Amino acid sequence: MIVIAHLSDIHVDASPRSRERTRAVMEFLDSLPYALDAVIATGDLADHGEESEYAWIREHVLASRHPVLTCPGNHDRRDVFRRVLLGAGPAAPEAPVNQVLRADGFVLALCDSSVPGKDEGFLEEETLDWLAEELARTPADVPVFVGFHHPPVALGIPFVDGLRQFGEERLAALVRRHPNVVALLCGHAHTAAATVFAGRPLLVAPGVVSTAKLPWEQDGGARDYVYRDEMAPSLAFHVFEAGRLTTHYRSVPPR
Repeated sequence: MIVIAHLSDIHVDASPRSRERTRAVMEFLDSLPYALDAVIATGDLADHGEESEYAWIREHVLASRHPVLTCPGNHDRRDVFRRVLLGAGPAAPEAPVNQVLRADGFVLALCDSSVPGKDEGFLEEETLDWLAEELARTPADVPVFVGFHHPPVALGIPFVDGLRQFGEERLAALVRRHPNVVALLCGHAHTAAATVFAGRPLLVAPGVVSTAKLPWEQDGGARDYVYRDEMAPSLAFHVFEAGRLTTHYRSVPPR
């Protein structure tokens, strides 16, 4: 059985609120009696892309007792993300930040869907080439999870749909060539959601820092992006066993 904890949109800034909510989630994960196969954080880790934000994330998120893998979102800055969070050199500070975890019995590939200076998402050719290479070198019987920040489909949330991942047909064509891609994992919407992309499950993690109201939860079906700050931080658990994927969602009240 493979168990992956999936959190997204922690938006760490200088406020106690974002840090308390993130700390509560990480303390919950680290207190589990089960050793997780991986923890992923699919973007918008820092709210302003500042060095101090990433330093806190490195100390309180990456220091988990479970393996942690991350990718940038539209609030992140690639150069600072790479230098402070990953300790990587300045050779190509604006290049996409793509990471892979090759674990016992599965592969987890996190792609950088951020576009520097913009809020919408797009997988650069460099990233697609990287993903294609990672998939090609993975045996056909090894399950692969592919993650990124921006959903590559509309979710029925007008504000988010205008800032989703575009150029998605290129990703879809790649995924269809590899039946061992069992799911695509993302964030960005600040609400748990499940749909299908390229014939595979597309699973959206809820927000840690906040939860977004859906249009039909607002007066008059408003198209505004309104947060429900009173809701507890949440995360997803993706469980893969005997060829079947199940996702569970958990809320973790701040301590």
